[in-house]
Amino acid sequence: MFTGLVRGLAEVIAVTPDGPGVTITIDRQGLEGDSDIGASIALNGCCLTVVANYDDRIDFQAGEETLSRTNLGQLEPGCRVNVEPSLRAGDPIGGHYVTGHIDGLGTVDQRDDDAEWSKFYFRVPASLTRQMATKGSVAVDGVSLTLVDVEDERFSVALIPHTLQATTLGGRQVGDRVNLETDVLAKYVERQLVQKS
Repeated sequence: MFTGLVRGLAEVIAVTPDGPGVTITIDRQGLEGDSDIGASIALNGCCLTVVANYDDRIDFQAGEETLSRTNLGQLEPGCRVNVEPSLRAGDPIGGHYVTGHIDGLGTVDQRDDDAEWSKFYFRVPASLTRQMATKGSVAVDGVSLTLVDVEDERFSVALIPHTLQATTLGGRQVGDRVNLETDVLAKYVERQLVQKS
């Protein structure tokens, strides 16, 4: 379980073929003390397990399914990823509950910059917008955000300068793909409504 409050940006050092998947190696930026072997850490919002750690880097394995359903399949050395260690009992929850299980990919559809602030629109499948509501929560590349507008196949978020500087979102441009996780409560509500109809 995570909160969507990104701890830092880590650089991808290597993406090495490993069976049907890959080993993703990142630097330890923002993860000092939170990277024991077996620990869960979210990369761009996707929960992965630490399989090896060294003084200056950490290894994760990502399988074929993960690579095909998230933007982790597009990673290459030099890319930066949002990192967040898993929530511990007693930690403050400043964002919202995020499971680290990606629901789908979205595409940056529009970016409106206003000085150091930005409003982003993301194009997404209608199956995801059914689980969204204005002023509700969504995780984009693992960043907990408040929904502004929700349309049939698109939604928007407003980003403050800190979020643009401290996460991968500041570098996102039209056409870029992002990992999306809708609010876990919305999933249960939708399932109950579908079962009743």
